[in-house]
Amino acid sequence: MSPPLPDPPDRPADGHKGTFGTVIVLGGSEAMIGAPALAAGAALRGGAGLVKLAVPAAVLPHALGIEPSATGVPLPADASHWPAALDAADPDGGAVLAVGPGLGDGDRLLPALDGLLDGPRPLVLDADGLNALAASGRRGAGPGRRVLTPHPGEFRRLARALGLDADPIHPDRRGAAAAELARAHGCTVVLKGRETRISDGEREATNTTGNPALATAGTGDVLTGLLAGLLAQGMATFEAARLAAHAHGAAADAWAAGHGPAGLKARDLADRLPAALRPVR
Repeated sequence: MSPPLPDPPDRPADGHKGTFGTVIVLGGSEAMIGAPALAAGAALRGGAGLVKLAVPAAVLPHALGIEPSATGVPLPADASHWPAALDAADPDGGAVLAVGPGLGDGDRLLPALDGLLDGPRPLVLDADGLNALAASGRRGAGPGRRVLTPHPGEFRRLARALGLDADPIHPDRRGAAAAELARAHGCTVVLKGRETRISDGEREATNTTGNPALATAGTGDVLTGLLAGLLAQGMATFEAARLAAHAHGAAADAWAAGHGPAGLKARDLADRLPAALRPVR
């Protein structure tokens, strides 16, 4: 049985954008400009005070055109310089990173991976960020607050890289699979799918919100951004992962109640996140 759902972060009346944390979304490519922008928008909808889009310099104007509420961090072509670019954009090291949306090729991230994972910033790793981690063969997602958000295919690649025999599909084994990967990497794992499983290696929870409307491009980017936004406001990883999965699914449920189980767009989902968080408050 899952523990009670955590409360969303407090919103003090005298708060300002600095109070509610900063998210840096690192991703993007010429073929997938929208993914990091969707994640950035979801972080803002989840309550983050400031969001920065760290994407290749050539596509940065286009990404900011999709999400003009974000600010920009132009990434150099050589990924080995990406950690330094983030340090320049966040000299205090207090931002939360959302790494992977729209990268298009996990190998692009490999020169920067250790610098990101071993750095001081809390981090959500998704999409091609997960593929980079699998390709690296690295065991351990680094110190501090780290969350991996694989779908079953990404999970299999991560498990295979570590020699784990874990089943991300069978309903009776998904929770144990998430816990095994979480222990191997010393982090929180959000194993996406019907009844998403969340584990930090010791605790497990099952999310029961959501419906087939979520089976469309970009909804995973929305979850990544929302989760990063909650972490930026100071939530612990397991609690933030549970709340993000719940609100993400609840937003889809609210949309489907009026429109049916098909036709949801990721931006529509992100726009419903504040209302999905409100009943929890």
